[in-house]
Amino acid sequence: MPHVNKLRTAPSGGLGGATAPLPPACLRTALTVFFALDGFLFAGWVVRIPAIKHRTGATASTLGLALLGVSAGAVITMMLTGRLCRRFGSHAVTVVCGVLLSLSIALPARTGSALSLGLVLLLFGAAYGGMNVAMNSAAVDLVAELRRPVMPSFHAAFSFGGMAGAGLGGLVAGGLSPATHLAALTCVGLVVTTVTGPALLRGGTVTSSSGQPAANAPELRKGTSARARRIVILFGVIALCTAYGEGALAEWGALHLSQDLGASPGPAAAGYSLFALTMAVGRLTGTTLLERFGQTRTLVAGGATAAAGMLLGALAPALWLALLGFAVAGLGLANIFPVAVGRAGALAGPSGVAAASTLGYGGMLLGPPVIGFLADWISLPVALTTVTLLAATAAVLGYSARHATNS
Repeated sequence: MPHVNKLRTAPSGGLGGATAPLPPACLRTALTVFFALDGFLFAGWVVRIPAIKHRTGATASTLGLALLGVSAGAVITMMLTGRLCRRFGSHAVTVVCGVLLSLSIALPARTGSALSLGLVLLLFGAAYGGMNVAMNSAAVDLVAELRRPVMPSFHAAFSFGGMAGAGLGGLVAGGLSPATHLAALTCVGLVVTTVTGPALLRGGTVTSSSGQPAANAPELRKGTSARARRIVILFGVIALCTAYGEGALAEWGALHLSQDLGASPGPAAAGYSLFALTMAVGRLTGTTLLERFGQTRTLVAGGATAAAGMLLGALAPALWLALLGFAVAGLGLANIFPVAVGRAGALAGPSGVAAASTLGYGGMLLGPPVIGFLADWISLPVALTTVTLLAATAAVLGYSARHATNS
């Protein structure tokens, strides 16, 4: 990844303390924990969607509308989070959003209608969107500090967290109510944030290489190059195309396996867990792939692989074939999103991360309600083939961005 991003960690203590900053390796560990926590909590919620759907009596389309609350809450806060990161530092915003996400995850299981579900998901989506922008902004800064393309490793932690959250959800699905399960996740989230948050806050505030406060750096970039802004949007669209698939599998994958292929709750939850596992494995190798093959080949190969895998996962007549398709799709999608968001951040700092993340997570969060409407109109398997279409589009756009990536 070109080292365009000139942000670095200042030696002051995050929220005003005068403590010495953590070494980059320790800061990387703390940030990795927050990525894993984010994936763990999100997956814990998505594997209980079928049970919450039954509890609220929602149809596929009304559930899709309720899930739009996550989308709305996240997208509204994402651009605001970019400004908060510039003012207070991405580390502090990450910790605050970690607390809010942990608290809000308990709310969906305590609703009794699709309307009330949608309202509480606004809060959940706001915390989720804010945490993702803040974490990715902090990760971009650390990537520039380390001078290695390690962005995929943070997203690998998210995927491992998702795998653990989905696996745990599958194990307890038959024995614990959604309310008890999600309340337990609140406790886990608060404990992890309490233990790891102070270390992340010691990581310091963000300043430019010239010593200017971080609040000034993004504005300086905004006026430098209209071409850079267009490239940020291009990578944001690539992120959207692939994150759409993540959202679709997260929130409809279990329902597809149980409703269309007759899977019991455990194997149905295992579908997303397997998807998260292969995505995590792919991201663990992401740094090596980027250093050896470059961004363009990584983006194109990933999009093509994901398209083929999701086509199999959506239309396979047998459970094992669908699970295989989910696994291949996870492997293909693994490194596209972190490359896209990382490149946008390298070009425009927190503003670039916020813009690309808004598009990317917008795809992740808007995809599920779109799938819901298409499932009612046609069928859920056919609706899931839209993931194939967008993954192929990401491959084409990745190739078109070969001059922008210089690889």
